[in-house]
Amino acid sequence: MQRISVIVPMYNEARHITRTLDSVLRAARAAAVDCELIVVDNGSTDQGPQQAQALGARVLLCPGISIGALRNRGAAIATGDCLAFLDADIEVPENWLQLWQQALAEQRAEVFALDCAAPASAPWFARAWQRRSLAGGQQARLLHWMPTPNLCLQRVWFERVGGFDEQLRTGEDKDFGLRLHAAGARQLSQPQPQVLHWGFEGSWGEWAGKERWRQGSHVQLLKGSGLNLRLLRFPLLCLACAALSLLALLGLLLGRPAMAALCPLLGGLVPLVLALRQGLRQRDPLFVLQLWVLHWVRLHLGAVALIQGLFNRSAVRPDRG
Repeated sequence: MQRISVIVPMYNEARHITRTLDSVLRAARAAAVDCELIVVDNGSTDQGPQQAQALGARVLLCPGISIGALRNRGAAIATGDCLAFLDADIEVPENWLQLWQQALAEQRAEVFALDCAAPASAPWFARAWQRRSLAGGQQARLLHWMPTPNLCLQRVWFERVGGFDEQLRTGEDKDFGLRLHAAGARQLSQPQPQVLHWGFEGSWGEWAGKERWRQGSHVQLLKGSGLNLRLLRFPLLCLACAALSLLALLGLLLGRPAMAALCPLLGGLVPLVLALRQGLRQRDPLFVLQLWVLHWVRLHLGAVALIQGLFNRSAVRPDRG
C-alpha cells in the first residue's frame, strides 16, 4: 500500500466528523502511509464541511444525490492505490490501517473491514442491534459482502465491478459486496479491534425510521437481479410475519381465540430463529431475547417498506429529515 484515499460521505455530521478524521489521521501515522482525506458532502447546513477542511480534507459539495453516488464521486478524484470508505460517524482504532496492510501482505483478502460496535453510552436497542453482526469470537471471517462503516479495498477491485450502484436508495453496500464476491474478491471481516459507531440511534423512533429506510431497496435490488432467491428470502419473511399479525388481529375481531393465539406464535418463530442464529454464538440469553424483539419489529417494518416500494414510494432518508 503506497497511498490510501479515505472517502467519507457526509450530511450534517458536525457532531462526529472531527472525531472520525482525527482517528483516521492517527491510524495513518501509525501505519506510516500517505493518506488522502476526501469528504463528499451531501448539502450539509452545519459546520461539518468547515471542520473537515480544517483537518486537511478535500471537501466535495454534491447535494441531493444517493449515498452510492457520493462514494463514487469521492473515488473518481481519489489518487490512492487503495480506497477506504468510512462513515462520517465512525471512530477507527489506531492500528486500523496496519491491520489492512498485514492482510494485504499476507495475501489473505482483497477487501477488509473491522467489526463495528456501538459505544457503551448508546441505548440497549442500539447496542444490541449493532452487536448482532459481531463475530462473537476472535477468528476473522470471509464473507460474501460487508457493510461500509469501514471498508478497505484495492482500487483495481472497485474499478473492476464499476463502483456503487447510484440508483439504489439504500442497500448499495450489499449490492457492491455481492458483485465483488461474484468477481472473486475475498472479503475479510476481523472481529478485533472494533470500530465505534457514534451515530447510534438515540430513540426507538429513530431506530424504526432508519430500519424502514434501510429496507426500502428490496424492490430495486430484485428488479436489478431478477428472481434471486437470496435477495427474495428476506422480503418474503417480512410479508409472512406481517400477514400472520394481521390474521391474529382478525381473529380477535371475529372472536376466534385459537386463530388469535396461533398466528402470533407462528409469526414469532422467524424472528426467534434469526435471534438464535445471531445471538447464540455470543452465549448471552438476554441478548437473544433483545434480538427476538428487535427482529420482530424489523420484519414488520420491512413489510411496510416493501409495500411502499411496490407502489414506488419510499421512506425519507432519516438523516435528511
